[in-house]
Amino acid sequence: MRNPSKLRSLGFVPFCLAVSLACLVVPHGLSQTEKPPVSTKPKQSVLDPPIVTLEGYRAVLAKYHGKPVAVNFWATWCEPCRYEYPMIVELAKEYGPKGLVVVGVTFDDDSDRNVVRHFLERTHPSFHNFRLKPGTDSEFIRGVNPAWNGTIPTTEFYARDGQIVGQFIGARPREDWDKAIQSLLQAPAETSAPAAHAPK
Repeated sequence: MRNPSKLRSLGFVPFCLAVSLACLVVPHGLSQTEKPPVSTKPKQSVLDPPIVTLEGYRAVLAKYHGKPVAVNFWATWCEPCRYEYPMIVELAKEYGPKGLVVVGVTFDDDSDRNVVRHFLERTHPSFHNFRLKPGTDSEFIRGVNPAWNGTIPTTEFYARDGQIVGQFIGARPREDWDKAIQSLLQAPAETSAPAAHAPK
């Protein structure tokens, strides 16, 4: 260990004071135009899904037009959702490089945000997730699919032309997912993927 008295005898303390004063003085010499830009927009955390409305949901689908899409609707308070979600994370990793787009939409309320963060931190999804705007459930559900009664987990399968070609209501085994996704990927843009349909 160095001896503090020895450092002082070598002029260490005056040197440090001089450097500190220099650091305080230099910034005042900069011109106004040389100040570094300051961002006023906080970055959206991947663990805090942005709010989505029906209009926003349709915009997300439009962004992926031309690609097969699977949208999973889930919530942390839904036990089958929590059971199925990690499998969907694995499916996204496997089929993403082959062209599949996976999107998640949680029905959790504002009060569940911390729970959502912990859940996503634990499952590490590689795909985008959104949180349904509270109080818009009925309008949103009808807008997504009039045949959907709001049960979750539910997954909607969209062909490359943006049309719904299949739906899973309730958690499904891995083999059902594989069949639906493979059919979705093989279908050309101008046709639907019949095998993606599943009994409701």
